[in-house]
Amino acid sequence: MNSINAPSPFSKAQQLRIEVAREGYFMLQGFTADGKIIDVDTFISSLFFSYEANIYGLLTNRADFIIEVSSAELLDIFSSRYQHPFISWYGADEESKVWLDKVVALQQYWQEPSLWSYAVIAEDLSSLAFSIEHVDSALLQIAVQQKLSQVGLILSDLPKLLPFFLRGGWPLEQSRQAGTVSVSLRLSEPEEDSDVWLVETVLSTATTKNYWTPAIRKQSLSIVEALPTKWQMFADEIEQQQQQIVDLLSKDAIRSDIFIRTALEDAEVRLFLREDLARLQALGFDVVLPAWLKDLKQSKMRVRVTTSNVATKKVAGLDDILTFKWQFSMNGQSISPEQFKKLVDEKREFIRIGTEWFRVDAHWMQEMRALMQQAEDESWTVRELLFRELPEDLSAPLEEEDADDAMRDDPLFALEIQQSLKAYMEQLLEKKGLPAVRVPATLQAELRPYQQEGFEWLVFMRHQGFGACLADDMGLGKTVQLISYLLHVEEITDHPKPSIIICPTSVLGNWQKELARFAPSLTVHTHYQTNRSKNDMFKQLVAAEQPQVILSTYGTVSQDAEFLQEMNWATVVLDEAQNIKNMQTLQSKAIRKLQGAHHIALTGTPIENRLSELWAIFDFIHKGYFGSFSRFNEEFIMPIERDESEAHKQKLRAKIQPFLLRRTKRDPHLQLNLPDKLESNEYCPLTAEQASLYEGYILETLDQLEQLTGFQKKGRVLKMLSKLKQLCNHPALYLKEPFEDAETMLARSTKLERIVQMAADIVDNGEQCLIFTQYIGMGQLLQHCLSELYNVDAPFLTGAMPKQQRDRLVEAFQAGDFPIFILSLKAGGTGLNLTAANHVLHADRWWNPAVENQATDRAYRIGQTQFVQVHKFVTIGTIEEKIDKMLVQKSALSEELIQSSQWLTELENQELRDLLTLDIY
Repeated sequence: MNSINAPSPFSKAQQLRIEVAREGYFMLQGFTADGKIIDVDTFISSLFFSYEANIYGLLTNRADFIIEVSSAELLDIFSSRYQHPFISWYGADEESKVWLDKVVALQQYWQEPSLWSYAVIAEDLSSLAFSIEHVDSALLQIAVQQKLSQVGLILSDLPKLLPFFLRGGWPLEQSRQAGTVSVSLRLSEPEEDSDVWLVETVLSTATTKNYWTPAIRKQSLSIVEALPTKWQMFADEIEQQQQQIVDLLSKDAIRSDIFIRTALEDAEVRLFLREDLARLQALGFDVVLPAWLKDLKQSKMRVRVTTSNVATKKVAGLDDILTFKWQFSMNGQSISPEQFKKLVDEKREFIRIGTEWFRVDAHWMQEMRALMQQAEDESWTVRELLFRELPEDLSAPLEEEDADDAMRDDPLFALEIQQSLKAYMEQLLEKKGLPAVRVPATLQAELRPYQQEGFEWLVFMRHQGFGACLADDMGLGKTVQLISYLLHVEEITDHPKPSIIICPTSVLGNWQKELARFAPSLTVHTHYQTNRSKNDMFKQLVAAEQPQVILSTYGTVSQDAEFLQEMNWATVVLDEAQNIKNMQTLQSKAIRKLQGAHHIALTGTPIENRLSELWAIFDFIHKGYFGSFSRFNEEFIMPIERDESEAHKQKLRAKIQPFLLRRTKRDPHLQLNLPDKLESNEYCPLTAEQASLYEGYILETLDQLEQLTGFQKKGRVLKMLSKLKQLCNHPALYLKEPFEDAETMLARSTKLERIVQMAADIVDNGEQCLIFTQYIGMGQLLQHCLSELYNVDAPFLTGAMPKQQRDRLVEAFQAGDFPIFILSLKAGGTGLNLTAANHVLHADRWWNPAVENQATDRAYRIGQTQFVQVHKFVTIGTIEEKIDKMLVQKSALSEELIQSSQWLTELENQELRDLLTLDIY
């Protein structure tokens, strides 16, 4: 069998190439029946046309013509549930035919609950396998683990999940409706003078907000007898869902043939909230909690700790010993340390103060009790206090004694620092008065004053044992500061171990040149080539050649993680550290496990879109500082990205400030003497053809949005954005038409005409420019028009371009060999030095200002001696103009290192209609 989906009179045959990308992931490429490559958007649409879990393919990693999918996605998209009914896929080569056969063979198990009757789980819960003959069990095993991981389930959950899966709980993407009725589980707090909680099944419909439960006299009847007549047809489905819920609950002896109504003791409630709740919600079941349980900030106990240092010196140091005095209170009532310890010993989690119930985090209370005991038994130093996993960050110095008590209750853990400690903390936070460090004589460069400060800060952080994130603006010279630091480490160490620098492939050549230019005395080994040394051979090479610096890429380190993690590095440096932002990827996990005496992250954008990126970077520079990701999500991400809480933003800034050094080009004290930069919008009207297509597309799709579910709506909105942006560029891109002669193409798009004309004027003036676009088609169209009309050959740098060719083009542009350089925004937006340009043209807007500014900084950076003009092309009356105004707000958030995730896909239907509708000027 070499095809997926048997051919029918209406089906279209297409070829599929499947190659292994890495463990658990595949590269796919589509071809028509006659062997022509299918463009990536059409290819994705064919594979993911009904696959909501991936927002219909919009979250898929893609290159120009190739996409990457996980094993789970590969099995999903070719299952009968998601597969396109009118496309037959055939293997494009022998390897692809083999993989297609494997996928087909697994389909009879993949979406079936019976799959779990073949499951073999290790006794220590360390592994999962399936005993099915004549199928690729390894592929199946990886796919299942990926599926579980997507919803936050781990192998240790399987004993509890196995009965649930066998009784219809698999596959995971199921509706938890019983006909028109929603089945929920509700937890209710004890009545007055009672300590017993109640968990029960409740029913609801989309047309009512009230929850239905059976009357007292019917609580012992069967489900069908207890239901109202209008819902009795759903009794079997309700019972099946109840059985699945019972399988997931920790409490035993709960019947599923009658409506669930069972009492829970305090300890059982704790178990329900700790384990059952997460499991139920991960699998799509609705759980209704008391309102006060949803906002734990209101029920946290307040702790105040006063510290002093035993030492008598005026300025404290990291190794000074501290003493503690503990004070507790809740709801304005003081609790003595002895009473607090009694609460912990009784394992009470829910307590009543006055007429109100409060839930106190029992795990936190146990941690705090252990913390108190350690403080009594051990001699803690300032260093231990800073990096111990405390319940909250440090705040509230002594002179704020009279501040608003409401603010002093948040954060939970307030540390009042004695004056001698405060001076040291200010040095750490403000980065002023750091010990002077002589610039290594072997550095072939003169550091600017602010670069000297950055170099001294990196050295200080190393000596204090703190990881560091150097987050200067693009173009301020992070590279030379880091190279100065590496030379210093080499000078002060008798038998130095090598340092490793990990960077994107696109800037590997730049690092090679910068190291040779600024530090020719360093021995540098590039670990990148296909014939590179591995395992013991690599270790022997390091021992023999004794390089001071190993230079590698993110992809290479991910592939070679096993033996690189065994090395003990002098320093581990990440350039463009945002590359590890997706913390769940194998690449991010592998790199965060590298062992080094000092970890440094270099990035011009510590946060591009989400705070999870910041957690990943800090987990690299100092593991454990933010605790687990789930805790960071609860304490910072949710209140900041969901509620835009200013208090939590300020708290996070205070938390990261000691370990992050960020300077921008606008800082007046840096005395950069950079030339001015002028940014301006170039407004272009739509042609009549574009306006007609724009309005037609909006009318066709807007009404459909109101009928879609949340995930479907998000996917459709993102697809609309891409389609509309291509239409604003040129109707031929939107219609996927071949290019006509240049004059005709210019006549159909004012924006294209303006860009081409401006680029030609720049060339006539003897200047150079960069043109950024996020669409391959737009770059090729610009090349076509510039060549045909002005005889200008403008190279187009994309992600598919080999590194050697990319390096040659950058050198040639800097040397003035050609005046116009077109770049894909994602491929050319970071790491390149293109100061020969004094004009930057953004053909289409990226909805992330940080990414757009990175691209601009290819020209506006250190070494630029010309006045730089940035031209951003915006079509009037369209979504481009309306979102341009929103970008100003997003830029302000980005500069605060905090960005909200509430963006276009979260808008209400009327807001979307207003945003997308074409305004006629």
